[in-house]
Amino acid sequence: MHGKSGRTVRDLRRENRTAVLRRLYFDGPMSRLTLGPATGLSSGSISNVVAELVAEGLVEEAGSVDSAGGRPRTLLRIAPDSGCMIGVDIGETRVRIELFDLALTELARTERPLATSGPRTGRYEVGLVVRLLRDGIAEVLRTAGVPSERLLGVGIGVPGIVERTPEDGAVVHGQTIGWDAVPLERLLREAVDLPPEVPYRIENGAKTLGQAEMWFGAGRGARSAVAVLFGSGVGACVVTDPLGPGRALEWGHLTVRVRGRRCRCGAQGCLEAYAGAEALLERWREAGGEPPAGADEETALTAMLAAAYPADGGASGPRRSGPPPAGTAPPAPDAPDAVALAVLDETAEYLGAGLADLINLFQPERILVGGWAGLQLGSRFLGSVTAYARAYALRHPGGRTEIALGTLGPEAVTVGAGLLPLVDFFAQGGRRPERAPSIPAPAWQTALRDRVTT
Repeated sequence: MHGKSGRTVRDLRRENRTAVLRRLYFDGPMSRLTLGPATGLSSGSISNVVAELVAEGLVEEAGSVDSAGGRPRTLLRIAPDSGCMIGVDIGETRVRIELFDLALTELARTERPLATSGPRTGRYEVGLVVRLLRDGIAEVLRTAGVPSERLLGVGIGVPGIVERTPEDGAVVHGQTIGWDAVPLERLLREAVDLPPEVPYRIENGAKTLGQAEMWFGAGRGARSAVAVLFGSGVGACVVTDPLGPGRALEWGHLTVRVRGRRCRCGAQGCLEAYAGAEALLERWREAGGEPPAGADEETALTAMLAAAYPADGGASGPRRSGPPPAGTAPPAPDAPDAVALAVLDETAEYLGAGLADLINLFQPERILVGGWAGLQLGSRFLGSVTAYARAYALRHPGGRTEIALGTLGPEAVTVGAGLLPLVDFFAQGGRRPERAPSIPAPAWQTALRDRVTT
């Protein structure tokens, strides 16, 4: 039966269930009485929807509160163990896989390292990454003792642009990692031992970071924000609806200097060629710095910060243990490495100019800086970046935009990826997806599939 708007009774029931689930998830526990005004539904609709959700095990009682002059009101909440989801972060140095319940409690995790030596694109060999995901997904389910039938979906944060096609599902264009139209969703469906109806949600890593920070981190309460992922490269996600999906931006490939340094994407003068951690360390080396030989980027950045800020992080080299000999003055603190400081300050200016572009373009309430490199640089670096951003941005929007660190730590991308299937689950009214349609593989993919599964 269709209403005047074209929506069916089934559509209306799904929308009512979605409204209740979302409100309980963000603001619960709540009573039936308070759910009505919060969702705009009638008391009769609330009673019917709640009865359905309780019968299905999606909603459970969570104690009671006193009411004025009446019986105590029963509180309701989302049942944490009524489902689970997997979040994956395909990062610069490792693949991180986490299993969460509906309350985002971590049930299991595993990390699989990616090679840090040799050509950068070699560590992202498609067959290797898919095998790491295949084994890691099986491990977290086995460790937590969770049957795959309880899985709402697998969310994955990736570097690059994601598009969807009827033939292959999610296809990743990751120019900086050597991925040219990689049919990642198809490859995972063929390689991972999960029921065919389990959905895969694959998005840009900055987008999953933004999702997590807006829902549970530093973005809560903001109507609009830009989340910045600062790692080996840099990316961003602009969010204009606090509960809706953000839009990933290839911010790192904004041109900041005509005919400038060669970026790993192949172009010249990209922001990422100056402000990404990989480029930052390379510029330190070119200026005479000495990153630890054979160290990965995270370790090398730690060493650079220790050289630039010895009072905070210590300096390299031997230190005397115990108090100084009697009659001698305590040793003076090691002097900061002037080269490291100069490179960091120049990087802060490039990042500040890049943030100013985001401010002028989108005028967000907040800019949230996350990613492993952004968190390592932390508050000691953010003040300089903010000062440069204010200097380069227009005064009015620049003065109204708050710039802060994300609060969810290095797992923010994984948490946001895990939320992706939950968003879909709620949008479907808490109904699990039906069996996914079979997509026949084109002949040209046979060799690549064989490399993944062997």
